[in-house]
Amino acid sequence: MAINKLVIVGIGLIGGSLAAALKKAGACREVIGVARRQVTCDDAVKLGVVDRAYLSIGEVAAELGEGDVVFISVPTLTVEAILKQCQQCLDSAVTITDGASVKGSVLTAAKNAYGELPSQLVLGHPIAGSEKSGVTAANPDLYRDHRIIITPTEETGRDHLQRVTQMWESVDAEVLVMPVAEHDDVLAATSHLPHAIAYSLVDTLAHDAENENIFRYAAGGFRDFTRIASSDPTMWHDIMLANRDSVLKSLDLFTDNLTRMRSAIESGDSEYLLGVFTRAKAARDHFTKMLAKQAYTAPVQDGKTMQENEITYRVSPGGQVNGQIRVPGDKSISHRSIMLGSLAEGVTEVEGFLEGEDALATLQAFRDMGVVIEGPDQGQVRIHGVGLNGLQAPPGPLYVGNSGTSMRLLAGLLAGQSFDTELTGDESLSKRPMNRVANPLREMGAEIETGENGRPPVKIKGGQALKAIDYDMPMASAQVKSCVLLAGMYADGVTKVTEPAPTRDHTERMLNGFGYEVKREGAMAELTSGGSLKASKIEVPADISSATFFMVAAAIAPGSDVTLTHVGINPTRDGVINILRAMGADITLDNQREVGGEPVADIRIRYASLKGIEIPEDQVPLAIDEFPALFVAASCAEGETVLTGAEELRVKESDRIQVMADGLQKLGVKAEPTPDGIVIQGKGSEAGVFGGGEVESHGDHRIAMSFTIAALRGTAEIKINNCANVATSFPTFVDLATGAGITLKVESA
Repeated sequence: MAINKLVIVGIGLIGGSLAAALKKAGACREVIGVARRQVTCDDAVKLGVVDRAYLSIGEVAAELGEGDVVFISVPTLTVEAILKQCQQCLDSAVTITDGASVKGSVLTAAKNAYGELPSQLVLGHPIAGSEKSGVTAANPDLYRDHRIIITPTEETGRDHLQRVTQMWESVDAEVLVMPVAEHDDVLAATSHLPHAIAYSLVDTLAHDAENENIFRYAAGGFRDFTRIASSDPTMWHDIMLANRDSVLKSLDLFTDNLTRMRSAIESGDSEYLLGVFTRAKAARDHFTKMLAKQAYTAPVQDGKTMQENEITYRVSPGGQVNGQIRVPGDKSISHRSIMLGSLAEGVTEVEGFLEGEDALATLQAFRDMGVVIEGPDQGQVRIHGVGLNGLQAPPGPLYVGNSGTSMRLLAGLLAGQSFDTELTGDESLSKRPMNRVANPLREMGAEIETGENGRPPVKIKGGQALKAIDYDMPMASAQVKSCVLLAGMYADGVTKVTEPAPTRDHTERMLNGFGYEVKREGAMAELTSGGSLKASKIEVPADISSATFFMVAAAIAPGSDVTLTHVGINPTRDGVINILRAMGADITLDNQREVGGEPVADIRIRYASLKGIEIPEDQVPLAIDEFPALFVAASCAEGETVLTGAEELRVKESDRIQVMADGLQKLGVKAEPTPDGIVIQGKGSEAGVFGGGEVESHGDHRIAMSFTIAALRGTAEIKINNCANVATSFPTFVDLATGAGITLKVESA
């Protein structure tokens, strides 16, 4: 649906840049300009921005028809006059669109001009600009990688909408669709308010006789902030009046917050000020999700979040791994340190915090509920606890990305709060079951609503009186156990949880460390409501789940010798050590000690011939997250390895039994999935256990990392698709893997 003729009404920066961009892209046959002054017309033609130019749209209207586009780029309050001219002389087949930054006023202008909303009108707003203005500032690359917001109505014609969308996409812009009212509210907060503040600040200082040296000695921060006050005054005059209601709402909110900050400065309220500055820094760092009033977004790379990027690993065959490695902090403990530190009384200091996306999601959620959190800075975090009942209602849904731990544990804590909350996640998390925590919480009196088939989002109604329960878990799950215990702090009475098999006990250990007594007797854990948490100092050990990939890598690659330092060896998490030792792996634990209630050690593992085994079912809950890597070890072992009792693997970030079986089979390994496990025929001492090929991780970070280490015993390159989520649990994996000896290339689409 190529454009035939493009008519630019208002050949300034915005209109001129679109004209120049379309000409450069060859996306329209002819560009015609319309301007108020002849000199502008002459300049536009001379600069090559347009092919010809006129003083009125009426001079060119007769030659326009289907396939032609009129782009109105004039001050907002002038749009109605231009639309009246269009109504008088343009054929209804001509597509009309605009670039005004207030859509409600253009909607009203169109109704005034036409008596109704014409189907040929497509309201739009390019989010791009410059300090410069006029046709001489036209830039053909102005819209590249910038967002264009289109606000169609029910009356907007489909062909016209498609033509405008394709027009913007042809100049490499990203097109978003948004309702008119939402657009004006969002732009009032993110564009119109900052301009109002910048203009007011510069005007204030310019008229302050005592500050005559302000501009002469202004530092970079002042110049950066007030740069936008150099924009076109007429344009911003029109915008403020056209979007009055939304701008006033944003100004009132800002004024109230500024007044509170003034009071805090006057009274020396250090806590309040630190809260404002830490929340603001986090919000700015996570700007995209802030616009959606969500607590967290993934890191951005090349204009996309890591989940939006298509990351592919290409791993060369062969090699060995050697050296001393410190993997990042334990994710489970990092999550819990933020949660309990936020609910404690006093300041909790954390060292070794995992700065991966999952743990950051938890941190940001508590910031969004009013907790002051400093950092993270090289693994150091300071949490200014608000007490068990000090959380505040978040401004919107709490987005926890890919983190099932965040969602399930938070559900327990939030069930006891006085305010309503909603927990949302990314596409992968939105497919995972949440009734396993929702159902016991409902037994406790919580009012919880989930999506279809018990999946996210999870909506929790606040102010419900919770009662203690004695809960026999149908399936071993540390997340479910933790959720119920955390809710138990807010329930009336003694909450007991009995698990069918041992699972990680980080929550119980940390609650005791914060002074909230948890009694443990065999498979049962219990706590009584009415206690409190006292601030503590936490040193997070290295994550044994992350260490597992290097343990297996050294175990399967001849000549390998790796030492993993300061790794947590909690007895509810050491199944991977026990299983590898049963397979014949050469593993020693050195420098064993206890740090903050958690046992740690340096783990040394050297290559040794492995043998297939029947994995004891009592070890399954102790190694549930490590099985994808253990399947790689089993493929390199001599004989058959059988896993049973691991049905939980089917409801992780992916169906890890089926996904690993599919990948292993593609690489030439006999792997037969069963309902609760897998049977793998290992190739033992064969030099080439895995053939080359392409495998799919289905966005599961542990699958991606497991097939990465498999290449050490490969015969050809292994290509692994959809690896972006590795950053959720192990942000330094690629650097550590390549540093240890794995030849890994990362490709981003």
